[in-house]
Amino acid sequence: MELQIRDLAKTYGNGVRALDRVSLTIPTGMFGLLGPNGAGKSTLMRTLATLQDADAGSAVLKGLPGGDIDVLRDKDAVRRVLGYLPQDFGVYAKVSALDLLDHFARLKGLVDAPSRRQTVEALLHRVNLHAVRKQKLGGFSGGMRQRFGIAQALLCNPKLVIVDEPTAGLDPEERVRFHNLLADIAADVIVILSTHIVSDVADLCGQLAVIDAGRVLLTGRPDALVAGMQGRIWRKAAGKGEIEALKARLQLVSTRLQAGQTIVRAYAEGGVPEPGFEPVESELEDVYFCSIAGYLRDPVAAAA
Repeated sequence: MELQIRDLAKTYGNGVRALDRVSLTIPTGMFGLLGPNGAGKSTLMRTLATLQDADAGSAVLKGLPGGDIDVLRDKDAVRRVLGYLPQDFGVYAKVSALDLLDHFARLKGLVDAPSRRQTVEALLHRVNLHAVRKQKLGGFSGGMRQRFGIAQALLCNPKLVIVDEPTAGLDPEERVRFHNLLADIAADVIVILSTHIVSDVADLCGQLAVIDAGRVLLTGRPDALVAGMQGRIWRKAAGKGEIEALKARLQLVSTRLQAGQTIVRAYAEGGVPEPGFEPVESELEDVYFCSIAGYLRDPVAAAA
């Protein structure tokens, strides 16, 4: 099973080109979509979730038992196999998790009460909320609400699950819980994880794409992309007064404050960029920042 996206385009009425001929092949498993705020990630997710129309292009969900689905044209068929957790998932604060999930299940077409209750109870167990199923959602933490959101997304055994910025605002413990839950879900379905948090993709995803200004800049396996950057990332401790001068003459990747020192990382292909720098192991964050900055030559073709 895979989702094939070809030349997807969307321009809003104010002239903003949110999607600029986006083409991706997304296989079964966890797929990371990385990009800064305003990159076009949410537009792509809403389009795939049938919440808005594209101007051009195609998206086809292939390899399903009942046949392929044209995502852009057969929205009812998509919704029958879709689980969606948007960035801002609202809940009714005065309703219990059990009652609201039961309501969502009825909306999904689970009309048989005993079967529906069995499904709802099983999902609450799966997301580790069964013990608090009768509590009002208004008293849930951010992480508990996100896990409830995943429970509603998993109703009716979806084949395509889309989660948009799911760990933003979660504390470290809840992020780990949510990561484990997502990894479990992705065993036999397509899960698209849209985020700007690089570590989420590094921890979870077997494939990724970097998108900015509506264009795909980079695709590939995180481990292969990191390996391809080895020998190109350099670092040094720099004083505050040096940063602007370094930016002017080098391809800086990032600046970090570590143990009271400002550490700069630079990209250079032909050896040490200048005296004082030392080689450092590359990270997925380096890949991300270098692609956004335009340092990588023809990265999409190179990573294919």
